Amino acid sequence: MSQPINRIFDLLTESIAKHNKPDTFASKIKGEWVKVSATDFINAVNHLSYGLLKLGVKKGDKIAIISESRPEWNIVDFGIQQVGAVSVPLYPNITVEDYEYIFHDADISYVFVGDETLLERAQEAAKDAKSIKTIYTFDKIKGANHWQEVGDTANNENQAKVEAIKASIKSDDLLTLIYTSGTTGKPKGVMLSHWNIISDFEGCKDYFPIDPDCRALSFLPLNHVYERMVLYLYMRLGASIYYAQNMGTIAEDLKDVKPHIFTTVPRLLEKVYDKIVAKGYELGGLKRRIFLWALDLGLKYDPNFDFGWWYNQQLKLAQKLVFSKWQEALGGNIRMICSGAAALQPRLARVFWAAGIPVSEGYGMTESSPVIATNRVKPLDLRIGTVGPVIDGGTIKIADDGEILYKGPNVMIGYYNQPELTKEVIDKDGWLHTGDIGKLEEGKYLKITDRKKEIFKTSGGKYVAPQVLENKIKESVYVEQIMVVGESQKFPGALIVPEFAALKDWAKANNIAYTTDAEMVENHDVQKLINDEVHRFNKEFAPYEQVKKVKLLANPWTIESGEITPTLKPKRKVIVNKYKDLIDAMYE
Repeated sequence: MSQPINRIFDLLTESIAKHNKPDTFASKIKGEWVKVSATDFINAVNHLSYGLLKLGVKKGDKIAIISESRPEWNIVDFGIQQVGAVSVPLYPNITVEDYEYIFHDADISYVFVGDETLLERAQEAAKDAKSIKTIYTFDKIKGANHWQEVGDTANNENQAKVEAIKASIKSDDLLTLIYTSGTTGKPKGVMLSHWNIISDFEGCKDYFPIDPDCRALSFLPLNHVYERMVLYLYMRLGASIYYAQNMGTIAEDLKDVKPHIFTTVPRLLEKVYDKIVAKGYELGGLKRRIFLWALDLGLKYDPNFDFGWWYNQQLKLAQKLVFSKWQEALGGNIRMICSGAAALQPRLARVFWAAGIPVSEGYGMTESSPVIATNRVKPLDLRIGTVGPVIDGGTIKIADDGEILYKGPNVMIGYYNQPELTKEVIDKDGWLHTGDIGKLEEGKYLKITDRKKEIFKTSGGKYVAPQVLENKIKESVYVEQIMVVGESQKFPGALIVPEFAALKDWAKANNIAYTTDAEMVENHDVQKLINDEVHRFNKEFAPYEQVKKVKLLANPWTIESGEITPTLKPKRKVIVNKYKDLIDAMYE
């Protein structure tokens, strides 16, 4: 039984050291998996802490980390904690303007970056940030300050100072400042304490089928509080953490690492599913019929119900003939996939569960460190289509207007430098106003239906929840991105970016010459295909909710173009402004 911890860095002595694994962390370097042992990790953290003191870092100083996920990220994170400084992790793919704003707002003193590209962007953003003393790099770059220069391996005086500082740090002290990506306006700095995050993973950990024999694959960015909290949870339970090389190598890394668990966003599962289904349709004769039969069985599955002897026997055969290959593609050892950050389509949850791959959908926000509710795999306590029960120690209340309110020890201290904004989000009774609309099914399982600020009213006075429509229509293999519009208009319309890879396969199968993406979105047959798909899903909605007109776009929305956030949520105002003429044309 693990001892209670009160500060995140207590994980070093109470979990990492006690499990003492040779592969506490691992990353692939020049084609080889390089492992970091518990001893080496703790020594590196301590030496970095001694070096930070030597630089003059004081309690409360803000230090930024801008890097893809790698063991150095974790070493710097813990090294910062042990001297009472505050980490400010930033997305590697946000704009230079955002870096510049955060450097000023947080009064950053030092910056750690991953590679040469990030160094150049950080240097550009730091030109007018007089508080920044030095930028350090994880990669060795000519002319740059390497992060290992900070480490102090022989300063016994600073060793004693670090221990004294650690002893002075309380559980409610500020641990980190996380700037939310935000769909509107400037980023907001969320202040989280040690106890905020500890209470969150302690409230989740008993539901994860993890033990010290587990390997976890990590590929979501560590600056996102969800992946960071889950990695602390892995450390707490003794799992080894392997970092994927990048998003393009996940399939290869899954086969290499054979992980027992990983966290993901729904879009990745959608792509895995779409790729498997596309290959299934390419099969001929009996093999194709077997594949479609298995898929049909899987789409009906629910882990909470026994469908009877005949269904169960068929499913066993389907798992042997078809779904075993799905398991192999994910490494063959999966005990649980955690899905968050956006809505998971119920059909995906059903078919992965049927394939013997448990998927747990959860919900939260940066301001709650982040998990508020999650479906449980161990012991089984879930409802497909919901985000599960509230975590241990938390309370959910549904306001009169349907907004989800939350109270618990994981709720943030507040927004940095913005006390008035904090009061808008956390009321006088301590309830965090999530901005999401939802309901409790069976009095227990939280179901998210929309964002409060995104619900709009048509000219007929009817309210439309765009996310519900978007999530449903995105079930089409031909829809990559969608945004429903129609504020004060006669009916909802939609901007859609097709899934061009699937569109190419469709065009080939239908003897339609595929030219360019830009020309294909103007093609009558393509427009009919997408409209037919929308019409198919419209049937599940009331007439006033149905999408009546569609405009196809050739260019996907990207983080770099400022149309989506780093967590892939559409910036609705930006998109509406950019495509105003197209939207207006829908209603002429």
